[in-house]
Formats: sequence, C-alpha cells, structure tokens
Amino acid sequence: MMPLIQVLLLVGIPGLALLAARHVKPVAWVGPVVACYAAGILLANVPGLGLTSGVSLSVSEAAVPLAIPLLLFTTDMPRWMRLARTTLLSFVLACVSAMVSAALVGLAVAERSDEWWKMAGMLTGVFTGGTANMNAVGLALGVREETFVLLNTADIVVGAVYLLFLMTVAQRLALLVLPRFQNATAWEDAEAREEGAPSRRTWAQVRGGVLSLLLAVAVAGVSAGVSLALLGRLEVTVVLLLITTLSLAASFRPSVRTLPGSYALGDYALLVFCVAVGTLADASRLQEAGLFVFACCAAVLVLAVLLHFCLGALFRIDADTVLITSTATIFGPAFIGPVARALRNRELMVSGVTTGIMGFALGTYLGLAVAWFLRP
Repeated sequence: MMPLIQVLLLVGIPGLALLAARHVKPVAWVGPVVACYAAGILLANVPGLGLTSGVSLSVSEAAVPLAIPLLLFTTDMPRWMRLARTTLLSFVLACVSAMVSAALVGLAVAERSDEWWKMAGMLTGVFTGGTANMNAVGLALGVREETFVLLNTADIVVGAVYLLFLMTVAQRLALLVLPRFQNATAWEDAEAREEGAPSRRTWAQVRGGVLSLLLAVAVAGVSAGVSLALLGRLEVTVVLLLITTLSLAASFRPSVRTLPGSYALGDYALLVFCVAVGTLADASRLQEAGLFVFACCAAVLVLAVLLHFCLGALFRIDADTVLITSTATIFGPAFIGPVARALRNRELMVSGVTTGIMGFALGTYLGLAVAWFLRP
C-alpha cells in the first residue's frame, strides 16, 4: 500500500468511528476508542493489504505530541493538585507490584533459563516504564539477542490484550473492589460544553480549533527543538516532559483554557493513534514469541495488575486512579489519553501523563535493581 494512502486511511477511520458511534448501537456501546483499535488490528491481519509498519509508527508518534497539548490546554490545575497525593501513592504501589511480580515469576522459572534474572529485570523495566526501559535493561545486562527479541514480541502481544481490557470492562470490574472516583468531569461533558447548540458551531469554533492546533504544533516543535539543542537528539522522555510542562503553563491563561475545539481535536488525534497502534499488532507474532517467554511475560503482567488492585483496595484508592496509574506504568504517557477517554474521566489526564513520565525516568533503575538483586 502506498504510504500516502495508508496515512489517509489511518486518519480517516476515526471519523467513520465517530459517525458510527452516533448511529450504530454496537459501536456506541464499545466506544470509538475500542472501535478504532479493533479496526487497526483488523487491518494489520488482512492478508495482502500490505500495510507498512514504519508508516503506522510515524503516524502514532506524530499523533501523541499533538493530542497531549490539545487535551491539556483546558486543565484545571488547582483541582489536579488535590488529586496528586492519591495518584502518587497508586503509582508507587504499581511499581512495587511490578517489581515483586517479576521477581516471583523469575524465581519460579529459574530452572528453565539461565537468563531468568535478566528477563525479570527487563520485565520490571517495561512494566514500570516502557519498552525503552526494557531495552536499556537488556543492553546493560548483556542479554542474548534471541531473548531480547522474544521478550519485545511477547510484550507487544500481551500489552495489546491488556490495553483492550483497560478500554472495555476494566472499570466495571475494578469498581467491584475499589471505590468510585468522586465528582469526575466526564469526557462527554467537555465535548458538550464545546459543541453547545448547533447555531454556535460557527466561525468561533473553527477559529478556536485552528488556534489550538497551531499552539499545539508550536508546543511540540519547541519541545523537540530544546531536546535537540541540549542532547543532540530527540529524547522521548524529555520531549514529553516539555510538552506537558508547556501545555500546563499555557492552561493558566484563560484565553487558552477556553479555546473551543481543543478537546475535539485532541480526541480525534487520540483515535488516530489508536488506529495506528492497532495496525502494529500482527497476530503472527504470537507464534514467534515462544510459549515460555510469552507465559513469563503474561504471568508477570497479570500478577502485577492483581497485586496493584489488591494494594489499591487496601489503601482505599479509587478505581479510575488505579487504572490510570496502571496504564502509566505499563504503557507510558502515550496511552493515557485513550484510556482516560475510555474511563470517561478527563480529570486524570495530567496525573497519568506525569506518572507515565516518572515511570520512564525510573524504569531502567528499577529493572536493573531487580536483576542485580536476583542475580545468582
């Protein structure tokens, strides 16, 4: 498939999903996020379609730096400060859960592989920070190339299943054991305030949307420029931190915070991201991963999530906060938007992005700490 056609397909599907969500009951029930993610997975596994993973990756990487500022421009920072303590506690519990789970699973399979302790460190890195942390831990420990490739592949497959769980039934199941988030501002409330009556969807909204998009592009551009100037390269953690900081700083200005169309554009960028990421989930990779490595990866993830839920219930942390910090540690800040939308809770956007960046910063250290602690 030609790159231009693939880009148009990735960008156009969210529009169809939003339209279908208004008129097709099954799509309305699962929501546009799940519909876009499922559409991407379907496209990835259609024989002969010829999607290029590099194009999908580029689209997903472009969507996130635009979505984050568009969604954060209308942030109410004083309200977020009241949530910070609970979010930080949940983040710490998520990291502890991942470390304990990786160590336990590593010890359980110690007889099956001479690199079990390295795998435990790598899985700690990915489930507290992200793929970059897992790879950094693997390189630091000198893991064999085949183990390196198999763990990365297994992480993609297992992560896709958990992400689908987060965006569908996770909230309903979590509410069985965790308190409900109090006084959340729903995603639809923000959309409703922006849309208003049909007569108000005029030049003011178009102008607001264009201004918010230009401002988001400027924020992303400045962040990338600073990273290049200081480090000589585009460092994902630094760029995302700068984007978040500059977007929050802009949100203190009422003229920015009240720009119409900002949420709608940010929401659309997130849906584009979901489609693009879905096209990277090739089902054939499941066979490549190998049963042993796949089982280890799945066991660590499931045990870490269950332990995090149990600790959250012990400390009476609400369900949405537990789920958003679980997303931050296991997937990183790029996935906070889609999960927050699925939870219908925009209040935790800032907390999720912030803890996701903290996970990037700590993941390598925590992974190496677990590996060295378990080293025979």
